[in-house]
Amino acid sequence: MAQPSPLAVGDAPASAARSGAAGSSAAGSSAAGSSAAGSSLAVSTVIFALRPDDESGLKTLWLPLVRRTRDPHRDLWALPGGWLPADEELAAAAARTLRETTELSPRYLEQLYTFGDIDRSPGLRVVSVVYWALVRSEVAERASVGENVRWFAADQLPPLAFDHNRIVEYALWRLRTKVEYARIAHAFLGDTFTLAQLREVHEAVLQKALDPANFRRSMEASGTLISTDQHVAGARHRPARLYRYDGRASEHDPPGPTL
Repeated sequence: MAQPSPLAVGDAPASAARSGAAGSSAAGSSAAGSSAAGSSLAVSTVIFALRPDDESGLKTLWLPLVRRTRDPHRDLWALPGGWLPADEELAAAAARTLRETTELSPRYLEQLYTFGDIDRSPGLRVVSVVYWALVRSEVAERASVGENVRWFAADQLPPLAFDHNRIVEYALWRLRTKVEYARIAHAFLGDTFTLAQLREVHEAVLQKALDPANFRRSMEASGTLISTDQHVAGARHRPARLYRYDGRASEHDPPGPTL
């Protein structure tokens, strides 16, 4: 499957509307989860972490993939996932499959979308509930890796099994849209952080440089940050103040794209 072209920030991915996804690397295997009328239900997760680029040193988005060891799409990379048992909640299943494949237990895990086109999986209709997770860099470094689990730059993915490229495309669009208005960047940071660290997250997600002064004014006026009395000493500048997110700040999603 050809990888979809990159999306401009703010543009809804039309490809996600055209194609349902086998949101599970288990899709097409010999076992099935909860099913009804000839369809099966699966869960999968897109996991984003920030890692420095090998050449520029700037932080970029990465995600782990698992290699399929059975047909269909044997040896292709896919999103972590699995079938949904009849006695397990959706979020619990997403968290479990993450632990089993990557040993990750992210503190930010949110349902992204449900994909279910009739012909997205050969021989079996699979309806997939896709979650997305955000993890800090130090947590991602402890993730399980090996022959069949590997991290990839989010904007340099190989052709994936089923239509998982389009799932990632949609997840990237959602992340880039949401970081503009929601308190989502904190999932990449510790409990306290500097404004420079917060700006670095926004720049990595949005793939563009942001003016430090304008970013500071915007964040301080947002009402979502609490200034602490703590500082981090810099090598060349005056100590940077640490901030934390205000858990009381309200957060509302704007209308989503029509899929």
